[in-house]
Amino acid sequence: MKNFLLLGLFVLMLVISQFAQAQTVDEVITKYENARGGKDKLNAVKSIYMEGSRQMMGNEITVRITKEQNKLSRTEFDMGSGTGYFLLTDKGGWSLIPMRSPDPTKMPDASLPALQSELDIAGPLVDYAAKGNKAELQGKEKINDADCFKIKLTTKAGTEIIYWIDVASNLLVQSSQKSQGGRGGAEVEVKTTYKDYKDVDGIKFAHTIDVTGGFGGSTTFDKMELNKAVDPKLYKP
Repeated sequence: MKNFLLLGLFVLMLVISQFAQAQTVDEVITKYENARGGKDKLNAVKSIYMEGSRQMMGNEITVRITKEQNKLSRTEFDMGSGTGYFLLTDKGGWSLIPMRSPDPTKMPDASLPALQSELDIAGPLVDYAAKGNKAELQGKEKINDADCFKIKLTTKAGTEIIYWIDVASNLLVQSSQKSQGGRGGAEVEVKTTYKDYKDVDGIKFAHTIDVTGGFGGSTTFDKMELNKAVDPKLYKP
């Protein structure tokens, strides 16, 4: 009888522990949403246009990014050989790199699920449960000497993304995701660092984004516009 009581107590404590962890994850994510301007404001953004410059392989190039919620993510970059782009829609993905080819290349269907989070302007952390995503708090780690909460998020499509949220500011400082960006389509780890947060219509956006792995580089944005009409031509490769 005593053993049964101990087993029951153990199971109860396990359930309570798991519930407490889930509450902690939600608390961290809610603070992150509030730090950026609030979940309602973030969910109200239907389109965004960003323009800036990118340091890439020792060169500076102009970058323009247009997104329409859950439908479009188009990144255009001006190079000496012309204008290229990475285009992702809810139907497929394409890329055009002028120095390699004058024609767009269709992305493999197998690589699309890992990229779908790019269509979410607010990001998969915001209102994560309603989007069918799962989040798990994995403790704390230091990123650039700052204490950060480490969260593992699994999207509805099964993609795993690690996020680090600054304990002091409650803002996202780094994310990590596996991507097929290596030689011959090999899987590589892509780390993204978010800095220089500024208000845009009451919502905080990082204006400097550094990427290592894959098509790495540092991008600084000097222009952001929300909820502007999107030209249908941008959906075409």
